[in-house]
Amino acid sequence: KSCQTVKISTVETAAQSHTSRDAGVQTDQSKDAVQDFQPEVQVDYASLLAFLQRVEDAVIKELNKNWKSRAFDGFEVNWTDQNETVLCLHTLSYPEAQDQNLQVTSVSWNATGSVVACSYGRLDDGDWSTEKSYVCTWNLDRRGLNPQRPDLVVDVPSSVMCVAFHPSQPSLIAGGLFSGELVVWDTGRTEDPVIWRTGMTDDTHTDPVYQVNWLPDAKRRNHSRLLSVSTDGKILVWKEERDGRLALAEGFAIVAQQIPRSAQLKKFAWGEAAVGATSLSFSHFDPRVFVVGVEGGYSLKCSTAAETLALHRTGSSVPLRAPAELAFSPHGGPVYSVSCSPFHRQVLNLFLSCGTDGQVHVHSMLQPQPLLSLQLSKKYLFCVRWSPVRPLVFAAASGEGNCNKRLCLIGDVHLFDFEKSSRKPALSLKQAAGERPVYCLEFNTKQTRLLAAGDAAGTVRVWQLSSDFTEQGPREMNRLEQLASEITD
Repeated sequence: KSCQTVKISTVETAAQSHTSRDAGVQTDQSKDAVQDFQPEVQVDYASLLAFLQRVEDAVIKELNKNWKSRAFDGFEVNWTDQNETVLCLHTLSYPEAQDQNLQVTSVSWNATGSVVACSYGRLDDGDWSTEKSYVCTWNLDRRGLNPQRPDLVVDVPSSVMCVAFHPSQPSLIAGGLFSGELVVWDTGRTEDPVIWRTGMTDDTHTDPVYQVNWLPDAKRRNHSRLLSVSTDGKILVWKEERDGRLALAEGFAIVAQQIPRSAQLKKFAWGEAAVGATSLSFSHFDPRVFVVGVEGGYSLKCSTAAETLALHRTGSSVPLRAPAELAFSPHGGPVYSVSCSPFHRQVLNLFLSCGTDGQVHVHSMLQPQPLLSLQLSKKYLFCVRWSPVRPLVFAAASGEGNCNKRLCLIGDVHLFDFEKSSRKPALSLKQAAGERPVYCLEFNTKQTRLLAAGDAAGTVRVWQLSSDFTEQGPREMNRLEQLASEITD
């Protein structure tokens, strides 16, 4: 009685029909459906066996013929895209160093091939021995790369003449200073990156250090030694000490007596004067053999196994040995750079040298006369490097480029390919405008299309090479041997 309306009646009407049935398929599945779509394959195994037995001899014969073929010697599969042009990927610089008119004296790639380092200093005349300088690194794989803001800047109280990344530890980098010292920095330590140094002792070089190399330590596994080259005539090998000190382990000295009298550009007292060493490269064929370029214009074949003592008195804590075994025909001035070929057959054992006469000499270590002399520049050549991936390719850094009425481009990177010509560069890259020579260059052994070059303007250009310069063709080693034999004949 409390409701004003009559009771509301409801009924469920979820389905329009009273009966329901499953209708998942529109057709009925036949019992033989699987057999219809996947019929059983009938194989005549007896006929197959008879066929294989019949062709076996012919197939084995062809496989043996292919196995003995040398048609694909030196060929490597390359899955990367073909690139037919050489591009400048990055132009790196540190504005503070450029404001001081500092020059890029050396470049180096780390063990991963993703980080490039450069040292700032001076290679021209001037009183700059106490001038502050820098070591800078850039990670080219990092997002948001700023070419004018290095990832790491190390302040150094003396000009840095050379740098070299550790071959297997990506964060370690060694540097040689104008003061004659060696320093090793750990780029992972931002507060105090110095972990080893020689300090100034009786063992320290008395002239600037122009090259540093990492060497494996035969006595201590997972350790390395440092080799340094200086114009004081000494080639020194340093070992790491626990107190952060680099101690002298062994050493060599290039003295006048080891060089032919005709090679001495200055009147040295016979056997008493050191001959300034400017560059060094180890043979990839024999780890005991290395080539040294000297200020007298000669390249010298040397050995770490030498036992003869150098004649001049050095006051060193270890006896210095005389390593030179053979003097090669000289350049017309000081040798600035040498580079041993990483591609070896004992018949060749080649190396390159360049210097102030603007020439590149292609040498075999088996004879004093050069196989080839190439006049690449009318001015100095500062650096030469053999390609790590192509036996017929090398690069050279010069102090002279091509001039026209509007602009004089000084400072080229010359790319030479013996496959195309044995007399002139295949390509010359314009690195810097004005009278700014290119001082240093390094191929990237991991990312083989990259080449870094540093110049007197304080910039490092990273070039991406075309596939012409990075993909080895079939029988390139045979072509190099043929070229060498044609020249000697």
